[in-house]
Amino acid sequence: MLPTEKPGARSLADVLPNSVSALAGESNALDLPAVHSVVVIVVDGLGRSQLSARAGHARFLAARPRDPITSVFPTTTAAALATLTTGVSPGQHGLVGYRTLDAANDRLVNQLTGWDDKMVPDVWQPEPTVFERAAAGSIRSFAVGPAKFRSSGFTKAVLRGADYRSANSLSDRFAAASKILSTGEPSLTYLYIPELDKASHQYGWESDQWLGALEAVDAEVQSFARTLPPRVGVLVTADHGSVDVPQHSQVLFDQAPELVTGVRHVGGEPRCLHLYLEPGATDADRLALATVWEQSEGERSWVASRQDAVANGLFGTVRPEVLSRIGDVIVAARKRIVYYDSRPTDQTARSMIGQHGSLTADERIVPLVRLGAFER
Repeated sequence: MLPTEKPGARSLADVLPNSVSALAGESNALDLPAVHSVVVIVVDGLGRSQLSARAGHARFLAARPRDPITSVFPTTTAAALATLTTGVSPGQHGLVGYRTLDAANDRLVNQLTGWDDKMVPDVWQPEPTVFERAAAGSIRSFAVGPAKFRSSGFTKAVLRGADYRSANSLSDRFAAASKILSTGEPSLTYLYIPELDKASHQYGWESDQWLGALEAVDAEVQSFARTLPPRVGVLVTADHGSVDVPQHSQVLFDQAPELVTGVRHVGGEPRCLHLYLEPGATDADRLALATVWEQSEGERSWVASRQDAVANGLFGTVRPEVLSRIGDVIVAARKRIVYYDSRPTDQTARSMIGQHGSLTADERIVPLVRLGAFER
């Protein structure tokens, strides 16, 4: 059985739209009071369970009021950040995975780094961003992040309408946010922190390196919170959590030929595969492949055809042009395993320890910490 959403559950899609409501002095689903400016801090990879498990290394954040909210499926950065900044589901904004099918060009495209002239940001992701909508209300928006992301296709797709401020170090990013607030003008600021997720992928979230990164984030947030001007609300959240997967738990699925029969492209990521069949595949073909995977992997993974995944609302409402980007069959890990294809020459991804993408609570439930004028 595929997991289902609880009706009315608070989600990542609520964060920025409700922040704009607070700036306008309007009532909102997150019960945020009216404020002059808002800063939304996104700590990539900081799941609720990881923060709770390492609360002693994040004493400031762990001691503040925080609510659990639900990220998207799949729990991958491209899909989650696009939902955060548009307020709509992956099925609407179109970034439905890490690597998805560009059917028009018969290729897989990396949603974070694979943008080119065949993948125009405002065509591939046509939904207006919250920043663009805020501008209509005379609210100026800013995005603060590393310089290397400033002009990327992903940034153009999901941060449209925000004035991008480059700041490479953690402390410089908070200094940039403080400078924005010092002008005294109403503003909405998005501040992105990738360091924790990077440490998780390389060393695992249970590592000393991850703990060091968490302590650094906690210290910077605490210093920032202490200097906030009046009527500035701050929310700290994340795009997803993480699961540490040892190398011996890697499943080389291509070594079972029946699992790849008829499969033209393997997209997604190790904890959430998108399997794309050859052109002309029918619903019967999808069901047949899903059945084979269910028989092989059903004890440790959720398996669904595209039709069932969409019908169960895993991607939210899905625009017709987005359907082909969703795998004909989806395989999402339930246990502490990952799936790799051993056929490609480049196997560097198999060195990753921290993983995410699936539907488990460790990956999908993230914290929403309220600071400044939002603290209660």
